[in-house]
Amino acid sequence: MSTSNSNSTKGLILTGFPENKEIVRWLALGAVAGPILLTLAWIILGLMRPDTKNEWGVSGGITGMITQPFSGLGLGPNGSLFNAAFLLNGILILVGVFGVFKTIGTGGWRMLYKVSAALLALSGLGSVICAIFTLESFLLHMAGFLLGTGAPILGFLATGFFLRNIPRWRRFGTWLLLGSPLTLLLLVLFFLTFEYDTMAAGVGVAGLTERILVIEVQAWYVAMGWFALRNS
Repeated sequence: MSTSNSNSTKGLILTGFPENKEIVRWLALGAVAGPILLTLAWIILGLMRPDTKNEWGVSGGITGMITQPFSGLGLGPNGSLFNAAFLLNGILILVGVFGVFKTIGTGGWRMLYKVSAALLALSGLGSVICAIFTLESFLLHMAGFLLGTGAPILGFLATGFFLRNIPRWRRFGTWLLLGSPLTLLLLVLFFLTFEYDTMAAGVGVAGLTERILVIEVQAWYVAMGWFALRNS
């Protein structure tokens, strides 16, 4: 074997195959695709559902988007389609978080790297739980919801501090630190508007506040996935 071939082989052993690095970089797009898929699902399937009342209130249409959390779309007509989108959202976020952190590297902060990745991955796990356990299993579904929207409060905080140690991610990390209290405020606002009697009457704004919360949380994942693809 020639010297150049030997050096090339040694480089591959030490650094990993370039094509594998490229695949990992593209895996970060899972954090982009998952939220987009879920958003399209609750918009399209919500508009397709009749604007009629069920046990939660108004089940579909524009009114349903304002008065009811979109988890109700997992029951009734096209419920299996929505739950499939919910499941794919969770899986894609998990894949995306893996890809994002692999492209970033530890930066010498191994423990903070692991804690940040784990906390952000919990949101994807929450979506998977919500997809498997619909509102018929209310407590388990709410546990998934809290993982999906509550875990990022700590996840954004830990990840923001971690990213501030990575030069090309420092500015993004600073912005992500602001995402933590914003997510907390939106979560509190949702629970202040979440009342069963109000939703059953087909009034209130619980659907609107939930959608704002979920969009805000998942927008950070979209931004991270896209930034990782463009700047790795």
